[in-house]
This record gives sequence, C-alpha cells and structure tokens, in this order.
Amino acid sequence: MPTSLTVLVAALAAAGASMLVFAATGRRLDADAARKGAQFALGSFFVHWFMWLLGPFERAVLALGWGPDLFNFAGLFAGLAAGILLGLGHVEAGGWAIVAGGICDIMDGRIARARSLVSRYGQFIDSTLDRFVEVFALLGLVVYLRALPLGPLMTAAALAGSLLVSYTRARGESVGVLCKEGLMQRGERLVLTCLACLADSPASARFGYPAGSLLLGVMVLIAAGTFWTAAHRTIWIARRLREQP
Repeated sequence: MPTSLTVLVAALAAAGASMLVFAATGRRLDADAARKGAQFALGSFFVHWFMWLLGPFERAVLALGWGPDLFNFAGLFAGLAAGILLGLGHVEAGGWAIVAGGICDIMDGRIARARSLVSRYGQFIDSTLDRFVEVFALLGLVVYLRALPLGPLMTAAALAGSLLVSYTRARGESVGVLCKEGLMQRGERLVLTCLACLADSPASARFGYPAGSLLLGVMVLIAAGTFWTAAHRTIWIARRLREQP
C-alpha cells in the first residue's frame, strides 16, 4: 500500500474512532460553536466533534497565554506554504498545510472569544487573511493542474466563486442583511480541497487516471457550488432589501 494511502487511511480511521468516542461520551455541544452559530453542510455533529477534538490543544494554548494574532499569521503562513507546495507538485504535503491553516483559522476566533479579545480589528484581520490563504492555495492548484484540460480554468472558477461567496455576504452585512445561506461555504471548500489533496495520488494510481484528476473534479464541484451559493445569497439578500420599507 503506498505511503500516502497508508497515512490517509490511518488518519480517517483515527477520526472515525474519535467520533465513536465523542458519541459514546454524550456528544457534548461546544458552547462557543453554538453561540457563534457555526454551520457545516454535513450537520452540526461534525462541528461539535471537531471542537471537542481540538479541546486539549485549545486549553493548552490558553494556559500558555498565546493570543489570536499568533494563529492569524500562522494560518497565513500555512496558506502560503500550501500554495507553494501544491505549485511544486507536493500535493499531500500541501493538503496537510491546508489542514494546519484551517485549524489556525478556527483557533484564532476561539482564543479571542475565550480571552475577551474580540474586536473590529480582529474581525477584519481574520476574514481578510482567510481570503489570502484561500487564494494562495488555489493559485498553487492552478499551477499544479496546468497539464490537465480545463485544469487552470476550473481552478480559477473555483477561486472566483469562493471570493464571490465571501463578497455577497460582506455586501449584505454592509447594508444590514446578514446571510449565511448556501452549501459551499469556506468550511466545506476547505474539507473538500484538503481531502482531494490527500487522496488524489492513491486514487489516480488505483484507477489509472492522470495525477490531479480527483483534484480537478473537486475544483469543478467547488466552482459549481460556489457560483450557486453566491447567486442564492444575491437573490436572498435582494429580496430582504426589497421587503424593507
């Protein structure tokens, strides 16, 4: 069994085992995630399970006195590293860098709320650096998928759609309408991309497809999902604005 496939199978098995432990111990809801209204297309179980999984690390970070900015800029560095690794063809390593960036993105907000450091500065830095991270990773995939037909185009479409999803929400908030509707939000995009990075090489070898084929399929899915989500948000916000006096 290829090393990359062994690592992926082991990681998925460990995740599955931890889910069973989480369910068996009562599926405790994470108070911070519940207050924040964290959503995920596959259901709240995965949100609360992942917060439970990160619990020991979060408690250690709080004990050490680390601040949210550490995770903001660590996440930015992880996103840059992911883009470079993906562009150079180190797909599995790029996938793990995306995972690291995602964890940093979760931790910055949780640490800020736990230490009562929430501010407009933090909200701006967090959301803005998230866009940089996503752009870095997808630009790396543009380079990696350049040999496949439609590879750069579909990745560019996924990037454009991802930015449109964020833009429609930001514009809605600027006119007083909060909209978190849609299936292909950042969490879903992150999970799909990192799983595709980790599974692409073994899947391509197993089925005899060119390297990058699974990633290309995921880029098509993300492109379609993000454009649909952005269009749905545009219509939803426009209707709410029309209803206002």
